[in-house]
Amino acid sequence: MFILHLRAKPGAKTTVLQVAADGTVTVRLNAPAQDGKANACLLAYLAEVFGVSKSSIELLSGHTAPFKKVRIDGIDEAAGQAVLARLQAAA
Repeated sequence: MFILHLRAKPGAKTTVLQVAADGTVTVRLNAPAQDGKANACLLAYLAEVFGVSKSSIELLSGHTAPFKKVRIDGIDEAAGQAVLARLQAAA
């Protein structure tokens, strides 16, 4: 299980995950922040990025806030950090 703390920014042109030099994770979402659309987009996108099923992703906190805590089952801390490091290096 991997716990990811991130900031979500709905209303972007494309959905993209960005990792800053200090390790801060921001996900820009191409879904509006209404009726749970941004959260649904976020969870589906994270499942794709981390290579797990949608049912393996759970939003633990931040349902209506920009700062969110997400649990990702099926990968461990090292695998999660490796994905983030790969995304940071690609930016």
